[in-house]
Amino acid sequence: MNPTKKVALYTLGCKLNFSETSSIARMFQEEGFARVDFNDTPDVFVINTCSVTENADKKCKQLVKKAKKINPDAFVAIIGCYAQLKPEEIAQIHGVNMVLGAAEKFKIVDYFYQQEKSEIAQIHASKIKEAKDFIPSYSHGDRTRSFLKIQDGCDYFCTFCTIPLARGKSRNQSIAETVKVAEEIAKTNIKEVVLTGVNIGDFGQGEGNEDFYQLVQALDKVDGINRYRISSIEPNLLSNDIIDFVSESDKFMPHFHIPLQSGSNKILKIMRRKYLKELYSERVYRIKEKMPHACIGVDVIVGFPDETDEDFLETYNFLNELPISYLHVFTYSERQNTTAVKLDNPVPKEVRSERSKMLHILSEKKKRYFYEQFLGKSFNVLLEAEQHEGFLNGFTENYIKVKVPYETALENTIQQININTIDSENVAEGELILNYKLEV
Repeated sequence: MNPTKKVALYTLGCKLNFSETSSIARMFQEEGFARVDFNDTPDVFVINTCSVTENADKKCKQLVKKAKKINPDAFVAIIGCYAQLKPEEIAQIHGVNMVLGAAEKFKIVDYFYQQEKSEIAQIHASKIKEAKDFIPSYSHGDRTRSFLKIQDGCDYFCTFCTIPLARGKSRNQSIAETVKVAEEIAKTNIKEVVLTGVNIGDFGQGEGNEDFYQLVQALDKVDGINRYRISSIEPNLLSNDIIDFVSESDKFMPHFHIPLQSGSNKILKIMRRKYLKELYSERVYRIKEKMPHACIGVDVIVGFPDETDEDFLETYNFLNELPISYLHVFTYSERQNTTAVKLDNPVPKEVRSERSKMLHILSEKKKRYFYEQFLGKSFNVLLEAEQHEGFLNGFTENYIKVKVPYETALENTIQQININTIDSENVAEGELILNYKLEV
């Protein structure tokens, strides 16, 4: 035990990384470390990296530089996807003391005690096939909601993606073990749980007879959790049974995030996606049939190799016509060890940028149209436990961002709020209908 030591952790990338960072933080705290802010002169910095975009790699290097400026004597450890894919490259970054791969990152405290700080970074990163264990993780104390990791790894090999190389094969715990973790979360003051993973719809595949549909049914019965959200789920794995169940559940929110990546079947085939746009459209309309108020988010990649102007316009028009609520737009960037880097007909970067701008504008229009449908209506809003410029922000059941004037008593509570207006940044402004503590 070392109660004098301080640790700071920084997360890049996805919700899955947030859940793992939080679990690793608790490991340090169990050893007597105090978790502190990045700027609070920590003794140990842990940076959990992403590798999905080139910017994530650059951000890692910037954070190491920042850490050493804050405390030149600090111990700096790098974990996450970037650490698994390019450990030698990270070890060359000035100031890095340790690099841990996918199979080693949850042993970080042990490695920390075993390693003496030296000028040369120590690498503990085995081949990705060694990452066979599933380590349950969830975030707590970081936000109003908790990110619960239910699955890790991916057996899909989309041509643009490095995740199977960074996280290994798809794996998970049993439903019974996952429910135990949810029950642990329920004992805290968490109001909402987001189910996260690399490919959560693949839960249970290859092991036993369990699947994601059975999991959501089991989690729905856990006492003490007000809300669940399903994070990103592949359209081919989002079954009608799941959609129908969510439509009837009081706990699972009417909010879906479904990756599309392209509205061109030609491009989807080159990407090696497991569906065509017709199936995607079918899923969206099924959701809207069962839950007209549902929020639907979409991932889309622009500038993929061989994406012509016609292909992009096909994607644009497809998205424009669909009753979706917002877009997450990713500009394609070449990633080593993927099939896509070997493809012919790369799209010029200035064209990629222009296409990205067009879809960002479309996203804002879609979001505003979606919000405007609910003006004058009331919703149950989970308000965040921090204020922003005199306001508390929160989200409705169907993921409309709402702000109300700040009051301490409202933090981390679910309140019934009427949506009055929508500001220039597409945030709804509302007023309380009931005073405090809608739920106990």
